[in-house]
Amino acid sequence: MTSRTPVLAVVAAGVTVLLWASAFVSIRVAGEFYSPGALALGRLLAGALVLGVLLVATRSGWPARAAWPGIVCSGLLWFGVYMVALNWGEREVDAGTAALLVNIGPVLIALLGVVWLGERLTGWLVAGGLVAFAGAAVVGATMAGPGHVTWVGVVLCLVAAVTYAVGVVSQKPALAHASPLQVSGWGCIVGAVACLPFAPVLVAEAAAAPWWASANVVYLGVFPTAVAFTLWGFALSHMSASRLGATTYLVPALVVGLSWVLLGEVPTAGGLAGGVLCLVGVALSRREPRPRPAVGGPVPAVR
Repeated sequence: MTSRTPVLAVVAAGVTVLLWASAFVSIRVAGEFYSPGALALGRLLAGALVLGVLLVATRSGWPARAAWPGIVCSGLLWFGVYMVALNWGEREVDAGTAALLVNIGPVLIALLGVVWLGERLTGWLVAGGLVAFAGAAVVGATMAGPGHVTWVGVVLCLVAAVTYAVGVVSQKPALAHASPLQVSGWGCIVGAVACLPFAPVLVAEAAAAPWWASANVVYLGVFPTAVAFTLWGFALSHMSASRLGATTYLVPALVVGLSWVLLGEVPTAGGLAGGVLCLVGVALSRREPRPRPAVGGPVPAVR
């Protein structure tokens, strides 16, 4: 691994988080005209088309057999179930509750990374995760609307959090046997195939939706899906799942800023404070523990 690779991985993670934050704005716009399943399928089809062209253009070939369990798992859970559950869940609970429940995902990634991948849970990662989660909770509380919450919505948001976490962790072993483009491209194709039962609804809703709503669906497929998931795979191939998952705590803070700029939704003082906490928490999680000094010094050689 070259000295530039960690920097490129951090940049890739930052662009990914920014694009995923923008997805919340686009989902809000497109969700007025597309149902949860149709929106997920339209997004995945657009993403699969772009990634499929890239796979052919780069002659990436067929992924190794050892990569397919992770590709299929992430494709079904993260690309498929997660997107449908999140789109549906945000209709059943207010935005604040949804943001709080989905942000359990990075916590689950850290725990699964320890159990499944044998990653080390450092003190800085735990402290940063707690601070960032507190910030996400503050953002969620200030985003809360009139308190529209149903048990169905809560369960769907929890399903989204769990499938997101399992999808991320399952990608890590696959990246040892396939490129980030192969893992994200075939994962997106698997997710699109799983969502094909929503095709008749998508066709009907696309015919009735205004062009700008459909343009948001295409944007979701090209940038927050095709581009962002590929960059995420690149970052994940060079970073632990636990540390990379903690960067997604930046999403609520970025959503506050993007909603302010793009939708004219002025953030509250609590929303700004929560965003700062998210930034501090992610910064703490990125810190490396100090190496322990050797006890007793070097052992002299025996003559």
